[in-house]
Amino acid sequence: MRYLIWFLRIVLFLLLLGFTVRNVETVTLHYYFGYQWDAPLVLIILLFFAVGVVVGVASCLGKIFRQRREIAAYRKRYPVQDEHG
Repeated sequence: MRYLIWFLRIVLFLLLLGFTVRNVETVTLHYYFGYQWDAPLVLIILLFFAVGVVVGVASCLGKIFRQRREIAAYRKRYPVQDEHG
């Protein structure tokens, strides 16, 4: 099973590497007020993917911390009894 997972990782890496090599053309992003940014297509895709991941993780942090506080409060209210004591 471990070899299968490594094989899939290598295949995924090679597919992404091939995508990167084939998409090195420079593209222009146009902003407001006449600003523009020229960068390789793969860099722009990677940047927007990373921003999406950061936004997704940040949107979950509030709920995660709230659940941790609730769990800590429940543990204080209902302490775990030792089975052998």
